[in-house]
Amino acid sequence: THTHTHNMDTDVVVVCPGQRLGMAAEVMSGPGTYVRGGRVCAALVGVKVVQQDEAAGKTVVSVRVPGERPPLIPEVGNTVTCKISSINPRFAKANIVCVEGMPLKDPFRAMIRAQDVRATEKDKVEISKSFRSGDVVIAKVISLGDARSYFLSTAENELGVVYATSAAGVPLTAISWCEMQCPKTGVKEFRKVAKVDADISAADEEENAMDE
Repeated sequence: THTHTHNMDTDVVVVCPGQRLGMAAEVMSGPGTYVRGGRVCAALVGVKVVQQDEAAGKTVVSVRVPGERPPLIPEVGNTVTCKISSINPRFAKANIVCVEGMPLKDPFRAMIRAQDVRATEKDKVEISKSFRSGDVVIAKVISLGDARSYFLSTAENELGVVYATSAAGVPLTAISWCEMQCPKTGVKEFRKVAKVDADISAADEEENAMDE
């Protein structure tokens, strides 16, 4: 029995590995494709999928295997969880491990540039005072970036570091939007802290203490 996939917008194009899908200068290489000799080619047998990346102003070509649950891929506008792998003065490198709360099978490479760390005083951002290697960060995908590395932003109150450990190896506690503290040593460290429900529970505890 043959099942036909009906797509109202475009005809379904089935491609084979090595088949040319476009020029790398004109389209971006998405999942299921690779770049060789300036051309984007199919890496597997499947259906050609074309999407627009508004932020980069480019078309993304990918190959999806029919019948397979489409692989979870970070898309522009998604909220993602990532782990910082390294930092330098211009950006932090990270690995995306969850998309919209769903864990990924394989992490995706990403970066948070200094200008995308916060919404105010962007020119005064210091990456080393925002993130450290090993931090777990909630961020938003703003562009598919380049060289298969997504560009992320933490320029909202709810975005930023949600988990970090101190030099003593103890989980840090958020004490403000830009500082975390080691409960063991009392040492404070700078971070771009995400505003999480912990702030609310702290307020609740104060109310309970007043009630008693």
